[in-house]
Amino acid sequence: MKNKLFKSAFLILLSLFIISAGHSSNALINLDLDQEIEALNIKIQNQKKQIDALQAKQKEYQAQIVAKQNDQASLSNQLAVIENRLGKAQLDIEETTLEIDKTGLEIKKIEIDTENLNKKIEDQKLHISNLLRLVYKQEQTTALEALLLNDSLSDFLNQVKYLEDANTEIGASVNDLKRQKEQLDKNKEILEGKNGDLASLKTKLEEKKNGLLFDQESKTSILEETKSSEKAFQSLLAKARAEQQQAQIDIANAENAIRQKMSQKDKDRLEDGDSVIAWPVSKNYITTGFHDPDYPFRKIIGEHPAIDIRAPQGSTLRAAADGYVAKVKFDGSKNYAYIMIIHGNNLSTVYGHVSAVSVSVDQYVVKGQVIGKTGATPGTAGAGPFTTGPHLHFEVRKNGIPVNPLNYMP
Repeated sequence: MKNKLFKSAFLILLSLFIISAGHSSNALINLDLDQEIEALNIKIQNQKKQIDALQAKQKEYQAQIVAKQNDQASLSNQLAVIENRLGKAQLDIEETTLEIDKTGLEIKKIEIDTENLNKKIEDQKLHISNLLRLVYKQEQTTALEALLLNDSLSDFLNQVKYLEDANTEIGASVNDLKRQKEQLDKNKEILEGKNGDLASLKTKLEEKKNGLLFDQESKTSILEETKSSEKAFQSLLAKARAEQQQAQIDIANAENAIRQKMSQKDKDRLEDGDSVIAWPVSKNYITTGFHDPDYPFRKIIGEHPAIDIRAPQGSTLRAAADGYVAKVKFDGSKNYAYIMIIHGNNLSTVYGHVSAVSVSVDQYVVKGQVIGKTGATPGTAGAGPFTTGPHLHFEVRKNGIPVNPLNYMP
């Protein structure tokens, strides 16, 4: 019995030593991982510095864009606005690419840390299991037996001390295990967020690249239309302004006219219809917002009364809500073409730069019904004199006044 007690006490001491040695071994492994993580941190910090430098240059381009937009409308100024937008777009693409790389490194760092935590947790569970088995064996001997079987009180107290040390080590190991598990759960949440960020950044990168192409098409279109002549540009400018002004007048008159001539039955049908505004094309990236200060033709034709939704040339165009077609302006030429529909709740919608039309005035349409095709590629049917590439110009009006469509769309 005495030998058994000594053997048990010795095993407890040996286990504590092994645990300590195991911690030392893990420390060496962790050192390698820490060095790898530190190297990743340095790369991440370097990329942050590059992003900060790019953002400073972007502000310079933006200041130049605003300055040129406030100058008198001329061919040189308009081209300068587009050139600055092109320069800023290139920096935007470079910045987003760096953000993608940085996020990838952050994900890798979290994955390494998570792998390390999983190893620590498994090691800790094994240590706790071994200690519990030893303590269980030791506790099978009563205190009286241990006292009688030891040569001295000192030996007995030493044995008790070994047992206390083992219990203390178990408590500390359990607390470490809890902390590591909490950190592991936190890492999983962070990793999910970073993966979401990465997906968003990749989408953003494609949007930036498409935006760059639109500005390049816009520049090419202006140069082709004007033949680099200021006189031709001013003539084109006058035509665009007159076209837009006439469109605004025609749209307002058409809405008033059709609402006045509607019978009570028609009005009831309008109010009973679905007037919740839906996306008229597949939900996509908005290239220009409502009253967007960065609108490249702001100085030429005024505030942007709509949102421009990116859509490939010839995309299917659908009614955003139930209503009556109040105006169709399309003759197959390059002149600005559009469709206008009135809805319940004093709302109306305008679909600009259409390249084809499949409805007629006074026709009742339901939400989602095909009404035409999108356009806006410079020089094509319905595009008009100034356009930033294929998209849908989409207006929502309340009591005849343009409002932000996003406030009315799901």
